[in-house]
Amino acid sequence: MTRAVRRFVSGRPLAKVEPAGETGYRRAPMILRLVCTALVAAALAGCAGRRAATRGVPPPPAVAPVDARVPDFATKPYAPFSREDAVAIALREWRLFGSPVDDDPPGARPLADPEQKPERQPGLWQRVGEYWYVGQDPRLPEGDWTGKHDEFGRVFPADQDGQYPWSAAFISYVMRIAAAGDRFPYSPSHSDYINVGRQMSLGWTSGYVVWAERPDAYAPGPGDLICFGRLTAARLRFSDLPTGRFPSHCSIVTATGPNDLDVVGGNVDDAVTLTHVPVTADGRLAGPDGVVLDYRYPWFVVLRVLYDR
Repeated sequence: MTRAVRRFVSGRPLAKVEPAGETGYRRAPMILRLVCTALVAAALAGCAGRRAATRGVPPPPAVAPVDARVPDFATKPYAPFSREDAVAIALREWRLFGSPVDDDPPGARPLADPEQKPERQPGLWQRVGEYWYVGQDPRLPEGDWTGKHDEFGRVFPADQDGQYPWSAAFISYVMRIAAAGDRFPYSPSHSDYINVGRQMSLGWTSGYVVWAERPDAYAPGPGDLICFGRLTAARLRFSDLPTGRFPSHCSIVTATGPNDLDVVGGNVDDAVTLTHVPVTADGRLAGPDGVVLDYRYPWFVVLRVLYDR
């Protein structure tokens, strides 16, 4: 780069340059001026974009890119994203874990031997690994977890499995394999797609297949998700949404009846487990007074899933 060009780029005025064998003024080539102008414009636009992104509601979490971890039949896809497929996938996983059913209140059952947890058994810890591997963004360390391994392949103690909760990975896996594509906000935390669902129903974002509904205003159908807050978020209410990340659980509805729903959730009793959830005569989780019928779990939001069929 000549001294004249260096001065042009640095913003200093051109000075007279006398290269060997030539006397006079040398101007920077026009193309360099255009390039520099474009770079400055792009930088200003980027700054404006970042400023705009900080105003108002934060954008929903980034959706994992579709890569070689996801089968072609789910990415092309071979069939539309359907309620029937999502339910069938969830029930298939439930059967793989032995079709367990748990309708007892939390903590009512005696604690099992930690090493006998289903998620750590041969054939099942690998399956939990597939939920992580297929359902999550490959850039996240969680994408390499299994039912008993961390991202480095190290076996973690059975009594520390609370640090590796996989219920949201299960839901993400079901949606991914059912061909939701980039329209579902895959995440290791249920709260991310709960918040996106509320942003959708408020009109703050678009393009996703989750739509948050009040538990007293909408009767969930097969393929919809029902969710409750856990631990510090147990008292969270629909009116609090959207909010930051919070501990939570969601299950997918697999069947509806006159008195209850069949829902399947991951990491329930360290397995994929079916639970019966009581509903009103018109199929809602809560009555007109907003009181949830299920005394065991504080269901506070229904995620209506916008299937293609």
